[in-house]
Amino acid sequence: MSVPSLPHPLDIDAAVLAHDIRTGKRPLFTATNAALERFLSENVGADGLNAILDVDEQYQHGVSGGMYRAGDGAEDDAPFSEAELPLAGVPVVIKANIATLRMPTTCGSKILQGYISPFEATAVQRLSRAGAHLFGKTNMDEFAMGSSTENSAYGPTLNPIDQTRVPGGSSGGSAVAVAAGVVRIALGSETGGSVRQPAAFCGVVGVKPTYGRVSRHGLVAYASSLDHIGVFGKSVDDAALGLQVIAGRDELDSTSSIEPVGDYRATRSDDSAKPLAGLVIGWPAEYFPDSLDPNIRALVERARDTLQSIGAEIRVVSLPHTSLAVPVYYIVAPAEASSNLARFDGVRYGLRKTGDGLRGLYENTRSEGFGPEVTRRILLGTYVLSAGYYNAYYKRAQAVRELITQDFTNVFASGVHVLLTPTTPTTAFKIGAVSDPYEMYLSDIFTVTANLAGIPGLSLPIGRIDGLPVGGQLLASHFDEATMFRVAYALERALGAEAHQ
Repeated sequence: MSVPSLPHPLDIDAAVLAHDIRTGKRPLFTATNAALERFLSENVGADGLNAILDVDEQYQHGVSGGMYRAGDGAEDDAPFSEAELPLAGVPVVIKANIATLRMPTTCGSKILQGYISPFEATAVQRLSRAGAHLFGKTNMDEFAMGSSTENSAYGPTLNPIDQTRVPGGSSGGSAVAVAAGVVRIALGSETGGSVRQPAAFCGVVGVKPTYGRVSRHGLVAYASSLDHIGVFGKSVDDAALGLQVIAGRDELDSTSSIEPVGDYRATRSDDSAKPLAGLVIGWPAEYFPDSLDPNIRALVERARDTLQSIGAEIRVVSLPHTSLAVPVYYIVAPAEASSNLARFDGVRYGLRKTGDGLRGLYENTRSEGFGPEVTRRILLGTYVLSAGYYNAYYKRAQAVRELITQDFTNVFASGVHVLLTPTTPTTAFKIGAVSDPYEMYLSDIFTVTANLAGIPGLSLPIGRIDGLPVGGQLLASHFDEATMFRVAYALERALGAEAHQ
């Protein structure tokens, strides 16, 4: 009698894959070897999609071996529990601005070319302790400043669905690695939508947790009050598992929260016809302007009607200060960036160019090391923080930021559990098509609000327009990722194949 073959290890949810490896159904490195095969066959490296900048040398030629105990690497035939190794043998890629010990942390910039961090990000450590294999580092907009992954010093990343188009940014490399099937889970970072927007453009799931839910220790700072580490998943379950592993308090990050981490995967919808009975889904009018692409509106409306059909109540709500989010963001974020990026001076680490005295060293190093978008934002941030302009710009922007946060607080206090919106105002645009900085900034118009308010957000596929993916965005109250995932699981299941059509 023939034994049925197992499905490809990267074509099943990461939780199922890890279970197979923990129980000996699959060898330890089966998925990592499969990731290497797909990395090569899908041409995801520098001469193709340019999504993965570095592959860990220990995986570059394939590996073999049995199971191991977390922490000491010793082989052991004893079974492993899910609590011990929830990501046993699962390959994961890491954005190039998150510190790792074995691969460069370049931030997509010349100024950190070849830089190896002396320490590891807490999120990366937690992945390793959970049994994950850190397969590679991914391309990104330089210092996470961009919405298309065209601003990398190592060249643009291409969208695997249509290689003439951008994958979104700044975490485009991580989104492409998942979309191309090289991995099921990837880490990205978000300051204004840099996980959710590329997730929408590439047709995968992207989640930004509540500010403080995941430690930022080891994430190279762009705008500290807005930065988050987020997770990409091929499915909602992949994203939920990845976030579950990295979430929680970290003494190395004073902004990380003591709020307990829920069991996100336990929120998977049941088999009942109305799994969302009792939940109220908000429909914010400000996210559906007359200028919104009618095809995107139609797909979000289909998602809304689907949620209603499985038990959710739909309620129209208002977030009146939404229109101010982009100008506020592009004052606060550059201001913080101008301060954070002052450390790259050619003295302590990274690129160093000589010049006429200390001023010349600074000028030559930063002029050659930083690309045009990073330079633009540093100059803008320095301007809004300068004498005579601080009160007029930065202080007022912070006051409006509080109003945006209060809008969300009021809506969730009114009994709304989750908001449904488009993730992006367009589908993925052509590479090189958007040259005006302000037009590029507007691609984050539906995502920056969650970063300003610090609430969790998730994008998942809800359909396609002319073959290009469209993302639907779910937003929840602070530290209520569990409810957000409950809705995401139910919507993913109810849409089924329609989410990718």
